[in-house]
Amino acid sequence: MDYLPLFAELKNRPVLVIGGGEIASRKIDLLLRANAIVHIAARELSEEVSALVNDKKVLWIAKEYQPSYIDQVFFVIAATDDSVLNERVYQDAQRKFKLVNVVDDQARCSFIFPSIVDRSPIIVAISSAGTAPVLARSLREKIETLLPARLGDAAQLAGQWRDRVKQRFHRMADRRRFWERLFNGEYLHHATAGNLPQAEKLLAESLDDPISARGEIYLVGGGPGDPGLLTLRGLQVMQLADVVLYDHLVSEEVLDLVRRDAERICVGKRAGAHSVPQEETNQLLVTLALQGKKVVRLKGGDPFIFGRGGEELEAAVAANIPFQVVPGITAAAGATAYAGIPLTHRDYAQSAVFITGHCRKDGREPDWAALALSDQTLAIYMGTVKAAEISRRLIEHGRAAETPVAVIGRGTRQNQQVLTGRLDQLADLAAAAPTPALVVIGEVVHLHKHLAWFQKSSASITSSSALTPII
Repeated sequence: MDYLPLFAELKNRPVLVIGGGEIASRKIDLLLRANAIVHIAARELSEEVSALVNDKKVLWIAKEYQPSYIDQVFFVIAATDDSVLNERVYQDAQRKFKLVNVVDDQARCSFIFPSIVDRSPIIVAISSAGTAPVLARSLREKIETLLPARLGDAAQLAGQWRDRVKQRFHRMADRRRFWERLFNGEYLHHATAGNLPQAEKLLAESLDDPISARGEIYLVGGGPGDPGLLTLRGLQVMQLADVVLYDHLVSEEVLDLVRRDAERICVGKRAGAHSVPQEETNQLLVTLALQGKKVVRLKGGDPFIFGRGGEELEAAVAANIPFQVVPGITAAAGATAYAGIPLTHRDYAQSAVFITGHCRKDGREPDWAALALSDQTLAIYMGTVKAAEISRRLIEHGRAAETPVAVIGRGTRQNQQVLTGRLDQLADLAAAAPTPALVVIGEVVHLHKHLAWFQKSSASITSSSALTPII
Protein backbone atom coordinates (compact mmCIF):
# COMPACT_ATOMS: atom_id res chain seq x y z
CA MET A 1 0.00 0.00 0.00
CA ASP A 2 1.78 3.14 -1.24
CA TYR A 3 -0.53 5.59 0.57
CA LEU A 4 -2.43 5.31 3.82
CA PRO A 5 -6.00 6.54 3.23
CA LEU A 6 -6.99 9.17 5.76
CA PHE A 7 -9.83 11.65 6.15
CA ALA A 8 -8.53 14.99 7.45
CA GLU A 9 -10.64 17.55 9.26
CA LEU A 10 -9.78 20.91 7.68
CA LYS A 11 -12.46 23.06 9.26
CA ASN A 12 -10.84 26.42 10.16
CA ARG A 13 -7.37 25.07 9.36
CA PRO A 14 -5.10 27.14 7.09
CA VAL A 15 -3.92 25.58 3.85
CA LEU A 16 -1.48 27.14 1.37
CA VAL A 17 -2.08 26.97 -2.39
CA ILE A 18 0.69 28.12 -4.73
CA GLY A 19 -0.91 29.15 -8.01
CA GLY A 20 -4.15 30.81 -9.04
CA GLY A 21 -5.10 29.21 -12.35
CA GLU A 22 -7.67 26.63 -13.42
CA ILE A 23 -5.97 23.67 -11.71
CA ALA A 24 -5.57 25.62 -8.49
CA SER A 25 -9.24 26.60 -8.71
CA ARG A 26 -10.34 22.95 -8.67
CA LYS A 27 -8.25 22.21 -5.58
CA ILE A 28 -9.49 25.37 -3.86
CA ASP A 29 -13.08 24.29 -4.49
CA LEU A 30 -12.47 21.00 -2.67
CA LEU A 31 -10.75 22.77 0.22
CA LEU A 32 -13.62 25.21 0.65
CA ARG A 33 -16.13 22.36 0.68
CA ALA A 34 -14.13 21.01 3.63
CA ASN A 35 -14.29 24.48 5.30
CA ALA A 36 -10.53 25.08 5.17
CA ILE A 37 -8.98 28.56 5.37
CA VAL A 38 -7.27 28.91 2.00
CA HIS A 39 -4.16 31.08 1.59
CA ILE A 40 -3.05 31.78 -1.99
CA ALA A 41 0.34 32.84 -3.30
CA ALA A 42 0.17 33.57 -7.04
CA ARG A 43 1.22 36.22 -9.52
CA GLU A 44 -2.11 36.11 -11.33
CA LEU A 45 -5.56 34.80 -10.53
CA SER A 46 -8.09 33.20 -12.83
CA GLU A 47 -11.54 34.74 -13.03
CA GLU A 48 -12.96 32.05 -10.72
CA VAL A 49 -10.24 32.46 -8.07
CA SER A 50 -10.41 36.26 -8.30
CA ALA A 51 -14.15 36.08 -7.57
CA LEU A 52 -13.43 34.00 -4.46
CA VAL A 53 -10.93 36.61 -3.28
CA ASN A 54 -13.42 39.42 -3.86
CA ASP A 55 -16.08 37.49 -1.93
CA LYS A 56 -13.56 37.03 0.92
CA LYS A 57 -13.82 33.26 0.70
CA VAL A 58 -10.04 32.88 0.27
CA LEU A 59 -7.01 35.01 1.20
CA TRP A 60 -4.60 36.22 -1.50
CA ILE A 61 -1.56 36.70 0.72
CA ALA A 62 1.16 37.42 -1.87
CA LYS A 63 2.13 37.45 -5.53
CA GLU A 64 5.48 35.74 -4.84
CA TYR A 65 5.97 32.55 -2.88
CA GLN A 66 8.14 32.66 0.25
CA PRO A 67 9.24 29.57 2.25
CA SER A 68 8.03 31.19 5.48
CA TYR A 69 4.41 30.91 4.24
CA ILE A 70 4.59 27.17 4.89
CA ASP A 71 5.30 27.50 8.60
CA GLN A 72 1.74 28.27 9.77
CA VAL A 73 -0.33 26.05 7.49
CA PHE A 74 -1.65 22.50 7.74
CA PHE A 75 -0.41 21.42 4.30
CA VAL A 76 0.71 22.83 0.96
CA ILE A 77 -0.47 22.47 -2.64
CA ALA A 78 1.69 23.58 -5.57
CA ALA A 79 -0.48 24.10 -8.64
CA THR A 80 1.64 26.05 -11.09
CA ASP A 81 3.15 25.32 -14.50
CA ASP A 82 6.59 26.45 -13.24
CA SER A 83 8.51 23.22 -12.57
CA VAL A 84 11.36 25.07 -10.82
CA LEU A 85 8.95 26.78 -8.42
CA ASN A 86 7.09 23.52 -7.81
CA GLU A 87 10.39 21.84 -6.92
CA ARG A 88 11.23 24.65 -4.46
CA VAL A 89 7.85 24.30 -2.75
CA TYR A 90 8.26 20.54 -2.51
CA GLN A 91 11.76 20.74 -0.98
CA ASP A 92 10.74 23.48 1.48
CA ALA A 93 7.76 21.40 2.65
CA GLN A 94 9.89 18.30 3.04
CA ARG A 95 12.43 20.16 5.21
CA LYS A 96 9.67 21.52 7.42
CA PHE A 97 7.82 18.17 7.68
CA LYS A 98 4.69 19.53 5.99
CA LEU A 99 2.44 17.47 3.79
CA VAL A 100 2.73 18.64 0.19
CA ASN A 101 1.00 17.93 -3.12
CA VAL A 102 2.55 19.04 -6.40
CA VAL A 103 -0.33 18.70 -8.85
CA ASP A 104 0.22 16.13 -11.59
CA ASP A 105 3.65 15.17 -10.24
CA GLN A 106 3.31 11.98 -8.23
CA ALA A 107 7.00 11.84 -7.24
CA ARG A 108 6.58 15.16 -5.42
CA CYS A 109 3.48 14.33 -3.44
CA SER A 110 3.49 13.27 0.19
CA PHE A 111 -0.31 13.16 -0.06
CA ILE A 112 -2.67 12.87 -3.01
CA PHE A 113 -6.24 13.88 -3.78
CA PRO A 114 -8.49 10.87 -4.41
CA SER A 115 -11.56 10.80 -6.64
CA ILE A 116 -14.46 11.54 -4.30
CA VAL A 117 -18.06 10.39 -4.10
CA ASP A 118 -19.67 12.97 -1.83
CA ARG A 119 -22.80 11.93 0.02
CA SER A 120 -21.87 13.89 3.13
CA PRO A 121 -21.44 12.74 5.78
CA ILE A 122 -20.83 9.56 3.74
CA ILE A 123 -17.64 10.04 1.73
CA VAL A 124 -16.10 7.46 -0.60
CA ALA A 125 -12.56 8.07 -1.82
CA ILE A 126 -10.91 6.15 -4.66
CA SER A 127 -7.22 6.37 -5.45
CA SER A 128 -4.81 4.71 -7.86
CA ALA A 129 -1.83 6.03 -5.88
CA GLY A 130 -1.35 8.56 -8.64
CA THR A 131 -0.70 5.94 -11.33
CA ALA A 132 -4.04 6.04 -13.21
CA PRO A 133 -6.20 9.01 -12.16
CA VAL A 134 -8.55 8.60 -15.15
CA LEU A 135 -9.27 5.01 -14.04
CA ALA A 136 -9.96 6.23 -10.51
CA ARG A 137 -12.44 8.78 -11.89
CA SER A 138 -14.10 6.07 -13.97
CA LEU A 139 -14.53 3.90 -10.86
CA ARG A 140 -15.94 6.90 -9.01
CA GLU A 141 -18.56 7.39 -11.72
CA LYS A 142 -19.63 3.75 -11.39
CA ILE A 143 -19.92 4.04 -7.62
CA GLU A 144 -21.83 7.32 -8.00
CA THR A 145 -24.59 5.45 -9.83
CA LEU A 146 -24.89 2.87 -7.03
CA LEU A 147 -25.26 5.28 -4.11
CA PRO A 148 -28.55 7.19 -3.73
CA ALA A 149 -28.17 10.95 -3.98
CA ARG A 150 -29.69 11.46 -0.51
CA LEU A 151 -27.74 8.71 1.24
CA GLY A 152 -26.20 11.34 3.48
CA ASP A 153 -29.64 12.19 4.88
CA ALA A 154 -30.01 8.59 6.05
CA ALA A 155 -26.64 8.73 7.79
CA GLN A 156 -27.32 12.14 9.31
CA LEU A 157 -30.63 11.03 10.81
CA ALA A 158 -29.13 7.81 12.12
CA GLY A 159 -26.36 9.83 13.77
CA GLN A 160 -28.96 11.84 15.68
CA TRP A 161 -30.27 8.59 17.17
CA ARG A 162 -26.94 6.97 18.06
CA ASP A 163 -27.08 7.87 21.75
CA ARG A 164 -30.61 6.50 22.12
CA VAL A 165 -29.57 3.28 20.41
CA LYS A 166 -26.60 2.98 22.76
CA GLN A 167 -28.92 3.38 25.73
CA ARG A 168 -31.25 0.70 24.37
CA PHE A 169 -28.50 -1.81 23.47
CA HIS A 170 -25.54 -2.03 25.81
CA ARG A 171 -23.67 -4.68 23.82
CA MET A 172 -21.88 -3.56 20.66
CA ALA A 173 -22.96 -6.71 18.82
CA ASP A 174 -26.63 -5.92 19.50
CA ARG A 175 -26.18 -2.38 18.24
CA ARG A 176 -24.51 -3.63 15.09
CA ARG A 177 -27.36 -6.04 14.34
CA PHE A 178 -29.89 -3.26 14.94
CA TRP A 179 -28.23 -0.92 12.47
CA GLU A 180 -27.76 -3.69 9.90
CA ARG A 181 -31.50 -4.46 9.96
CA LEU A 182 -32.34 -0.78 9.75
CA PHE A 183 -30.05 0.08 6.84
CA ASN A 184 -31.17 -2.96 4.84
CA GLY A 185 -34.87 -2.25 5.23
CA GLU A 186 -37.57 0.33 4.62
CA TYR A 187 -35.72 2.99 6.62
CA LEU A 188 -33.06 3.48 3.96
CA HIS A 189 -35.62 3.62 1.16
CA HIS A 190 -37.69 6.34 2.83
CA ALA A 191 -34.66 8.37 3.94
CA THR A 192 -33.02 8.37 0.51
CA ALA A 193 -36.36 9.23 -1.10
CA GLY A 194 -36.55 12.35 1.06
CA ASN A 195 -39.32 11.06 3.32
CA LEU A 196 -37.45 11.71 6.56
CA PRO A 197 -40.53 11.80 8.86
CA GLN A 198 -41.48 8.26 7.80
CA ALA A 199 -37.86 7.13 8.08
CA GLU A 200 -37.65 8.47 11.63
CA LYS A 201 -40.97 6.84 12.49
CA LEU A 202 -39.61 3.47 11.32
CA LEU A 203 -36.41 4.06 13.30
CA ALA A 204 -38.41 4.73 16.46
CA GLU A 205 -40.63 1.68 15.89
CA SER A 206 -37.58 -0.53 15.37
CA LEU A 207 -36.05 0.72 18.58
CA ASP A 208 -39.24 0.04 20.55
CA ASP A 209 -39.68 -3.44 19.06
CA PRO A 210 -36.28 -4.67 17.86
CA ILE A 211 -37.21 -8.37 17.94
CA SER A 212 -39.95 -8.33 15.36
CA ALA A 213 -38.60 -8.27 11.83
CA ARG A 214 -40.98 -7.14 9.13
CA GLY A 215 -40.60 -8.70 5.76
CA GLU A 216 -41.16 -6.76 2.57
CA ILE A 217 -41.88 -7.49 -1.07
CA TYR A 218 -40.04 -5.69 -3.86
CA LEU A 219 -41.63 -5.99 -7.29
CA VAL A 220 -38.79 -5.37 -9.74
CA GLY A 221 -38.81 -5.04 -13.51
CA GLY A 222 -35.72 -6.75 -14.88
CA GLY A 223 -35.97 -5.23 -18.35
CA PRO A 224 -36.01 -7.06 -21.68
CA GLY A 225 -32.69 -8.88 -21.28
CA ASP A 226 -29.66 -6.63 -21.66
CA PRO A 227 -28.35 -6.13 -18.09
CA GLY A 228 -27.35 -2.59 -19.05
CA LEU A 229 -31.05 -1.74 -19.25
CA LEU A 230 -31.72 -2.73 -15.63
CA THR A 231 -32.57 0.38 -13.61
CA LEU A 232 -30.26 1.63 -10.90
CA ARG A 233 -32.98 1.19 -8.27
CA GLY A 234 -33.59 -2.35 -9.50
CA LEU A 235 -29.92 -3.23 -9.02
CA GLN A 236 -29.89 -1.69 -5.53
CA VAL A 237 -32.93 -3.70 -4.45
CA MET A 238 -31.55 -6.95 -5.90
CA GLN A 239 -28.50 -6.49 -3.68
CA LEU A 240 -30.73 -6.40 -0.58
CA ALA A 241 -32.71 -9.57 -1.31
CA ASP A 242 -32.92 -12.55 1.02
CA VAL A 243 -34.82 -14.49 -1.64
CA VAL A 244 -35.60 -13.83 -5.32
CA LEU A 245 -38.58 -15.24 -7.21
CA TYR A 246 -37.89 -14.90 -10.92
CA ASP A 247 -39.45 -15.66 -14.31
CA HIS A 248 -38.03 -17.48 -17.31
CA LEU A 249 -38.07 -14.14 -19.13
CA VAL A 250 -35.34 -12.77 -16.84
CA SER A 251 -32.00 -13.16 -18.61
CA GLU A 252 -29.09 -15.01 -17.02
CA GLU A 253 -27.03 -11.81 -17.21
CA VAL A 254 -29.59 -9.97 -15.07
CA LEU A 255 -29.86 -12.88 -12.63
CA ASP A 256 -26.10 -12.77 -12.17
CA LEU A 257 -26.53 -9.34 -10.57
CA VAL A 258 -28.60 -10.74 -7.68
CA ARG A 259 -26.86 -10.82 -4.31
CA ARG A 260 -24.71 -13.96 -4.25
CA ASP A 261 -26.10 -15.43 -1.04
CA ALA A 262 -29.76 -14.79 -1.87
CA GLU A 263 -32.00 -17.82 -2.37
CA ARG A 264 -33.34 -18.08 -5.94
CA ILE A 265 -36.68 -19.65 -6.82
CA CYS A 266 -37.91 -19.96 -10.40
CA VAL A 267 -41.67 -19.43 -10.73
CA GLY A 268 -41.63 -18.79 -14.45
CA LYS A 269 -44.26 -19.63 -17.01
CA ARG A 270 -43.72 -20.93 -20.52
CA ALA A 271 -46.32 -21.64 -23.12
CA GLY A 272 -47.01 -25.37 -23.44
CA ALA A 273 -44.79 -26.29 -20.47
CA HIS A 274 -45.32 -26.96 -16.79
CA SER A 275 -45.42 -23.72 -14.85
CA VAL A 276 -46.13 -22.54 -11.32
CA PRO A 277 -49.78 -21.44 -10.99
CA GLN A 278 -50.17 -17.74 -10.29
CA GLU A 279 -52.00 -18.43 -7.03
CA GLU A 280 -49.03 -20.46 -5.76
CA THR A 281 -46.65 -17.65 -6.64
CA ASN A 282 -48.83 -15.15 -4.79
CA GLN A 283 -48.93 -17.37 -1.70
CA LEU A 284 -45.18 -18.01 -1.81
CA LEU A 285 -44.49 -14.27 -1.84
CA VAL A 286 -46.70 -13.80 1.21
CA THR A 287 -45.27 -16.79 3.08
CA LEU A 288 -41.65 -15.70 2.59
CA ALA A 289 -42.37 -12.11 3.57
CA LEU A 290 -44.19 -13.24 6.74
CA GLN A 291 -40.96 -15.01 7.69
CA GLY A 292 -39.32 -11.59 7.86
CA LYS A 293 -37.48 -11.90 4.56
CA LYS A 294 -36.83 -9.27 1.93
CA VAL A 295 -38.47 -10.86 -1.09
CA VAL A 296 -37.64 -9.62 -4.57
CA ARG A 297 -40.13 -10.61 -7.25
CA LEU A 298 -38.03 -10.22 -10.39
CA LYS A 299 -39.92 -10.06 -13.66
CA GLY A 300 -38.83 -9.63 -17.25
CA GLY A 301 -39.66 -6.25 -18.73
CA ASP A 302 -41.97 -4.14 -16.57
CA PRO A 303 -44.03 -5.88 -13.87
CA PHE A 304 -47.17 -3.86 -14.60
CA ILE A 305 -47.24 -4.52 -18.35
CA PHE A 306 -48.59 -8.05 -18.94
CA GLY A 307 -46.59 -9.17 -15.92
CA ARG A 308 -49.40 -9.85 -13.41
CA GLY A 309 -47.59 -7.60 -10.97
CA GLY A 310 -50.86 -6.04 -9.88
CA GLU A 311 -52.30 -9.43 -8.92
CA GLU A 312 -49.25 -10.25 -6.81
CA LEU A 313 -49.39 -6.95 -4.98
CA GLU A 314 -53.08 -7.44 -4.26
CA ALA A 315 -52.05 -10.56 -2.35
CA ALA A 316 -49.47 -8.51 -0.43
CA VAL A 317 -52.10 -5.90 0.47
CA ALA A 318 -54.49 -8.61 1.68
CA ALA A 319 -51.75 -9.96 3.97
CA ASN A 320 -50.80 -6.45 5.18
CA ILE A 321 -47.24 -6.82 3.88
CA PRO A 322 -45.37 -3.65 2.86
CA PHE A 323 -44.13 -3.53 -0.72
CA GLN A 324 -42.30 -1.38 -3.23
CA VAL A 325 -42.45 -1.32 -7.04
CA VAL A 326 -39.40 -0.77 -9.25
CA PRO A 327 -40.48 -0.24 -12.87
CA GLY A 328 -38.51 -1.77 -15.70
CA ILE A 329 -38.07 -1.17 -19.42
CA THR A 330 -40.84 -3.14 -21.08
CA ALA A 331 -40.09 -5.43 -24.01
CA ALA A 332 -42.02 -3.31 -26.51
CA ALA A 333 -39.80 -0.31 -25.75
CA GLY A 334 -36.50 -2.15 -25.35
CA ALA A 335 -36.69 -4.73 -28.12
CA THR A 336 -37.98 -2.31 -30.75
CA ALA A 337 -35.31 0.26 -29.86
CA TYR A 338 -32.57 -2.35 -30.25
CA ALA A 339 -34.11 -3.43 -33.56
CA GLY A 340 -34.18 0.12 -34.90
CA ILE A 341 -37.99 0.22 -35.07
CA PRO A 342 -39.54 3.39 -33.58
CA LEU A 343 -42.94 2.64 -32.11
CA THR A 344 -44.22 5.97 -33.37
CA HIS A 345 -43.14 8.16 -36.29
CA ARG A 346 -44.77 11.21 -37.83
CA ASP A 347 -44.79 9.61 -41.28
CA TYR A 348 -45.95 6.13 -40.27
CA ALA A 349 -47.74 5.84 -36.92
CA GLN A 350 -49.34 8.34 -34.58
CA SER A 351 -49.96 5.83 -31.77
CA ALA A 352 -48.77 2.51 -30.42
CA VAL A 353 -50.90 -0.21 -28.84
CA PHE A 354 -49.52 -2.86 -26.49
CA ILE A 355 -51.55 -6.08 -26.49
CA THR A 356 -51.08 -9.71 -25.51
CA GLY A 357 -51.46 -12.64 -27.86
CA HIS A 358 -53.05 -14.76 -25.13
CA CYS A 359 -56.84 -14.91 -25.08
CA ARG A 360 -58.80 -13.90 -21.99
CA LYS A 361 -60.11 -16.71 -19.81
CA ASP A 362 -63.68 -15.61 -20.41
CA GLY A 363 -63.16 -16.05 -24.16
CA ARG A 364 -63.91 -12.45 -25.08
CA GLU A 365 -62.28 -11.35 -28.33
CA PRO A 366 -60.21 -8.18 -28.65
CA ASP A 367 -61.58 -5.33 -30.74
CA TRP A 368 -60.06 -6.46 -34.03
CA ALA A 369 -61.56 -3.58 -35.97
CA ALA A 370 -59.81 -1.05 -33.70
CA LEU A 371 -56.56 -2.99 -33.83
CA ALA A 372 -56.66 -3.11 -37.64
CA LEU A 373 -56.48 0.67 -38.05
CA SER A 374 -53.60 1.51 -40.33
CA ASP A 375 -52.11 4.57 -38.58
CA GLN A 376 -50.90 2.75 -35.48
CA THR A 377 -48.22 0.28 -34.40
CA LEU A 378 -49.18 -2.97 -32.70
CA ALA A 379 -46.69 -4.43 -30.22
CA ILE A 380 -47.88 -7.92 -29.36
CA TYR A 381 -46.49 -9.76 -26.34
CA MET A 382 -46.60 -13.56 -26.36
CA GLY A 383 -47.97 -13.42 -29.88
CA THR A 384 -46.01 -16.15 -31.66
CA VAL A 385 -48.30 -19.04 -30.70
CA LYS A 386 -51.37 -17.25 -32.05
CA ALA A 387 -49.55 -15.58 -34.95
CA ALA A 388 -51.64 -17.23 -37.69
CA GLU A 389 -54.90 -16.21 -36.03
CA ILE A 390 -53.65 -12.66 -35.36
CA SER A 391 -52.68 -12.27 -39.01
CA ARG A 392 -55.96 -13.67 -40.29
CA ARG A 393 -58.17 -11.58 -38.01
CA LEU A 394 -56.36 -8.30 -38.73
CA ILE A 395 -56.60 -8.87 -42.49
CA GLU A 396 -60.28 -9.79 -42.16
CA HIS A 397 -60.89 -6.45 -40.41
CA GLY A 398 -59.14 -4.34 -43.01
CA ARG A 399 -55.41 -4.32 -42.30
CA ALA A 400 -53.54 -4.75 -45.57
CA ALA A 401 -51.91 -8.14 -46.14
CA GLU A 402 -48.68 -6.38 -47.20
CA THR A 403 -48.42 -4.45 -43.92
CA PRO A 404 -44.79 -4.73 -42.68
CA VAL A 405 -44.26 -6.92 -39.64
CA ALA A 406 -41.29 -7.90 -37.49
CA VAL A 407 -40.75 -10.67 -34.99
CA ILE A 408 -37.96 -9.76 -32.58
CA GLY A 409 -36.57 -12.83 -30.87
CA ARG A 410 -34.53 -12.46 -27.65
CA GLY A 411 -34.65 -8.71 -28.00
CA THR A 412 -31.72 -6.66 -26.58
CA ARG A 413 -29.66 -9.80 -25.94
CA GLN A 414 -26.46 -10.73 -27.73
CA ASN A 415 -28.29 -13.41 -29.73
CA GLN A 416 -31.13 -11.10 -30.78
CA GLN A 417 -32.76 -11.95 -34.13
CA VAL A 418 -35.09 -9.72 -36.11
CA LEU A 419 -37.26 -11.39 -38.77
CA THR A 420 -39.23 -9.10 -41.06
CA GLY A 421 -41.88 -9.66 -43.70
CA ARG A 422 -45.56 -9.01 -44.48
CA LEU A 423 -48.61 -9.46 -42.30
CA ASP A 424 -49.76 -12.46 -44.34
CA GLN A 425 -46.37 -14.11 -43.60
CA LEU A 426 -46.52 -13.58 -39.85
CA ALA A 427 -47.11 -17.26 -38.98
CA ASP A 428 -43.95 -18.34 -40.83
CA LEU A 429 -41.91 -15.58 -39.21
CA ALA A 430 -43.16 -16.51 -35.75
CA ALA A 431 -42.35 -20.18 -36.28
CA ALA A 432 -38.76 -19.30 -37.24
CA ALA A 433 -38.08 -16.80 -34.44
CA PRO A 434 -36.35 -17.73 -31.18
CA THR A 435 -38.25 -17.03 -27.97
CA PRO A 436 -39.04 -14.94 -26.06
CA ALA A 437 -40.29 -12.91 -29.00
CA LEU A 438 -42.18 -9.70 -29.61
CA VAL A 439 -44.40 -9.18 -32.66
CA VAL A 440 -44.48 -5.70 -34.20
CA ILE A 441 -47.03 -4.80 -36.86
CA GLY A 442 -47.07 -1.48 -38.71
CA GLU A 443 -45.41 0.74 -41.27
CA VAL A 444 -42.66 1.68 -38.78
CA VAL A 445 -41.09 -1.73 -39.48
CA HIS A 446 -39.85 -0.22 -42.78
CA LEU A 447 -37.33 1.77 -40.72
CA HIS A 448 -35.59 -1.34 -39.40
CA LYS A 449 -33.35 -1.67 -42.44
CA HIS A 450 -32.15 1.93 -42.00
CA LEU A 451 -32.00 2.27 -38.21
CA ALA A 452 -30.89 -1.17 -36.99
CA TRP A 453 -27.78 -0.52 -34.91
CA PHE A 454 -27.47 -3.23 -32.29
CA GLN A 455 -26.45 -6.05 -34.61
CA LYS A 456 -25.66 -6.12 -38.30
CA SER A 457 -27.69 -9.17 -39.27
CA SER A 458 -31.40 -9.83 -39.54
CA ALA A 459 -33.68 -11.75 -41.85
CA SER A 460 -36.79 -11.22 -43.94
CA ILE A 461 -39.30 -13.46 -45.63
CA THR A 462 -39.43 -13.06 -49.35
CA SER A 463 -42.48 -13.62 -51.49
CA SER A 464 -41.50 -17.29 -51.83
CA SER A 465 -41.60 -17.62 -48.03
CA ALA A 466 -37.94 -18.64 -47.83
CA LEU A 467 -35.79 -17.11 -45.09
CA THR A 468 -33.10 -14.96 -46.63
CA PRO A 469 -30.39 -13.50 -44.38
CA ILE A 470 -29.59 -9.81 -44.81
CA ILE A 471 -26.08 -8.78 -43.79
